[in-house]
Amino acid sequence: MKVWFILIPPFLTALLCALGSSPNFIQRVSVIGSWITCFLSGFVCLHFLTHAPTTFKNSALFLDAVGSYLAMIISVISLLVSILSKDFMNHEQKLENLKISSYRTYYALFHIFVSTMLLVSTANNLGILWVMVEATTLSTAFLVGFHRHRHSIEAAWKYVILCSIGIAFALFGTILFYYSAVKSGLGYSLEWTTFIEIAPQLDPRLVKLGFIFIILGYGTKAGLAPLHTWLPDAHSQAPSPISAMLSGVLLTSAFYALTRFYAITVRCVGIEVPGTILLLFGCASLGIAAPFIIAARDYKRMLAYSSIEHMGLLTFGLGIGTPFAIYGMFLHILSHAFGKSLAFLSAGRILQTYGTRKIKKITGTIAAMPKTGISFLISILALAGLPPFSIFTSELMILSAGFASGKNWFSFLALIFLGLIFAGLLNHAIHISFGLNPQPKNEQSLSNFSWTACAAFIIVILVLLGCWIPNSLNAWLWQMTQIIQGNSHV
Repeated sequence: MKVWFILIPPFLTALLCALGSSPNFIQRVSVIGSWITCFLSGFVCLHFLTHAPTTFKNSALFLDAVGSYLAMIISVISLLVSILSKDFMNHEQKLENLKISSYRTYYALFHIFVSTMLLVSTANNLGILWVMVEATTLSTAFLVGFHRHRHSIEAAWKYVILCSIGIAFALFGTILFYYSAVKSGLGYSLEWTTFIEIAPQLDPRLVKLGFIFIILGYGTKAGLAPLHTWLPDAHSQAPSPISAMLSGVLLTSAFYALTRFYAITVRCVGIEVPGTILLLFGCASLGIAAPFIIAARDYKRMLAYSSIEHMGLLTFGLGIGTPFAIYGMFLHILSHAFGKSLAFLSAGRILQTYGTRKIKKITGTIAAMPKTGISFLISILALAGLPPFSIFTSELMILSAGFASGKNWFSFLALIFLGLIFAGLLNHAIHISFGLNPQPKNEQSLSNFSWTACAAFIIVILVLLGCWIPNSLNAWLWQMTQIIQGNSHV
């Protein structure tokens, strides 16, 4: 099975959507293409799990346990979002009488976005990895500004400018890693599989400096504080299905690039320096997110700051660097992708029904729109870290690993921030979900079957993984842990 097979469906789907002659045709092509992408990604991952790794050393493409994990998450989330985008576009059609060009733009860019993220997950060449992370910005900028009003266009420009500046730092970091290899007489390759083998022989001073630029660069795209300022605007102004993709998988794709460089760095200089830097960024992200979540007035911005929180927690787990912490980090990536996607998709339906993003103007969603209201409440409880949801399990793993490894002050600080965030999310969730109903619009125009099926699927995943981790997934998580933590690379 060739790695590049999973890249063909989204590219072809984007092309067909760009040439589509009717909204129905474009929407059907989008869903079919997403199903095919998901099937091929699953087939490649299954092949990897049951046979030898699908790797091509000294090649532009490479797929190991970590890459296949990200590819599978991208494919599943994009399938769910593609299915539920029909409701969003139908609602926009009623409000703004969309032209066929709007459908072509939305769905074509959506699948180009998926293509670029899949290329991130399969890139072996660190230069190509950088190009694809930047391509995710270009492919989503117009989606962030899809509504074309002042706030959405401003958010799109802010997104492009800040992420482009950040990605320039990542380029400089990549160049420093490359120069370190050349200076050490280890060749001119940019392949990650080569770097991971020669890492102990690299110049440690250049690697440390390069890793700082990598964190600044890819950390900007991942939404780490204090480089996060684009994220609340972009995620709150983007169409809700796109917000689900941005928070659920785009941030993870940028974080994935960071983990690849982390694996090289720890093999060269050890864990102390990169670990301390990551712990600082992780705690800063948690600390920045806490007050903004507590004082949130806009529920989409609240969810955006929740994304900053969870990316900070992932960075915190990577900074701890023990096998148990990295295992919990990878479980958290999966849990956050599903939980945050459900939250933004639910928020989108609430916005369609109530016509506002203001928290104080929305109460009684469970009574007014039971399926959406319950889904939104469950997603917030999951993101807050309540059992039996899998985010509770992954957070417990990361924090317990922090205390066990002697990072007591960092762990205690993270625990305080998580407690404050929990209180803020719970307060807003209770206000939105319960209370008197301020006469929202009719929900009958929304497609209930597809929503119920997708929401139920996500909720089952969140609960199931919080109670039981299948043996195959457990083996997968441990293999990824070995790759990043330093014991293996294939």
